Amino acid sequence: MPTERDHLLSTLAEECAEVIQRITKAQRWGLYEVQPGQELNNEQRIRYEVNDLYAVIDLLYERQGVVLHRDNEQVIAKKAKVLHFMQYAREIGELD
Repeated sequence: MPTERDHLLSTLAEECAEVIQRITKAQRWGLYEVQPGQELNNEQRIRYEVNDLYAVIDLLYERQGVVLHRDNEQVIAKKAKVLHFMQYAREIGELD
């Protein structure tokens, strides 16, 4: 039988997938497109899904002690790496 931790980890994976899905929709249709039958645009829906993700991360920490919280040094290093590769993509003509 799955444990609470298993359940929360599965929920975390599901929320990650929902963020990915919404991002791909925004890439295809634009950030400000509102899908028929929806009230929010894709940018707002990405924000909504990311907040759902944060909620599950918090629950994993609060209830299971799984530390998935922000490490500022790692975040700074990742930003630098992403910006480096964006510049490289520009240099080879793959990014405007």
